[in-house]
Amino acid sequence: MDLLNLFAEYGAWSWIVGGLVLLAIELIAPGGVFVWLGGAAVLTGLFTLVNSALPLPFQFAIFGALSLLALMGWIAVRRRALSKTDSPFLNRRAERHMGKEGFLSEPIVGETGRMELGDSVWRVRGPELPVGHRVKIVGSDGALLEVVSAEKDRVETV
Repeated sequence: MDLLNLFAEYGAWSWIVGGLVLLAIELIAPGGVFVWLGGAAVLTGLFTLVNSALPLPFQFAIFGALSLLALMGWIAVRRRALSKTDSPFLNRRAERHMGKEGFLSEPIVGETGRMELGDSVWRVRGPELPVGHRVKIVGSDGALLEVVSAEKDRVETV
């Protein structure tokens, strides 16, 4: 109840000081949330300075609405900015090779083997296949590529 009495006694200045404290917290622990809450608190304080007869519940409603609007706007801007990239597979090397074909440099025995892709050697998982067999990459599990045979079944006639 002391906090509510503080807000009631100092009115708009408690909002402004509280907003500045939230902005200072953003400087210490950046994350992009406290800046919007602090800004909403400062705006609530300025609005309360203009309308000094505004009851405390309405002040909290104004703060909540401004906070939600600011956070939703920030999230929308960040999502739009993060979705556009010129290199979508950066730091996702395994996904970059999806659908590619290559030859095994070591046989797949016990479900694991190796294949060369470019200048790297990758561990692969799949059915047992001999060295030199053509495989297609169909998935990944971390740095382990999942492969299947890319060669057509050869039908031998007797």
